[in-house]
Amino acid sequence: MNPTDMPIERHTIAVLVANEPGVLARVIGLFSGRGYNIESLTVSEVDEANARSRITVVTSGTPMVIEQIKAQLSRLVPVYDVHDLTLEGAHVSRELALVKIHNTGEDRIEALRIADTFRARAIDSTLQSFVFELTGDTGKINAFIDLMVALGDVEVSRTGVVAIARGTGLDMPLVRRNVTKRKRRQPVTGD
Repeated sequence: MNPTDMPIERHTIAVLVANEPGVLARVIGLFSGRGYNIESLTVSEVDEANARSRITVVTSGTPMVIEQIKAQLSRLVPVYDVHDLTLEGAHVSRELALVKIHNTGEDRIEALRIADTFRARAIDSTLQSFVFELTGDTGKINAFIDLMVALGDVEVSRTGVVAIARGTGLDMPLVRRNVTKRKRRQPVTGD
């Protein structure tokens, strides 16, 4: 198959890195330097004691491009682990959005009704606007925004996707509990 005929796929990639200056710039540089697009990017320290951060990147490309991205990420220093959550099985992903809508009259009532349907919380309101907080997958967030745009002027702030593999396995364990067998205490007898 010709590489240009390969389908474009969207992948969620989790990267465990050292939490130190310049690491994020190197990861972003890898994408921008090779013309790869970042559709979503979240970064947070996940292990303060060991100075580890987790980067979650959503990107699109042919299967060959996705493999190149993962291989190049794995070679970056100080990257400890790279997982393509899209290929490795079921995963849970969520995004947080704050959506401000400016509207009046009946449109305000409709905005509240839609927010209730989407389980969005009104966290601020004035006589002419609401700010809603909404958590869900990207499709849910996009659908909510599309419905709000039909009711008034909208401003949006989104966190980007965070994701983790489903199930009992730990793909990127930070600290494993040290399980040691304890001696059973002998019962105290009255002798």
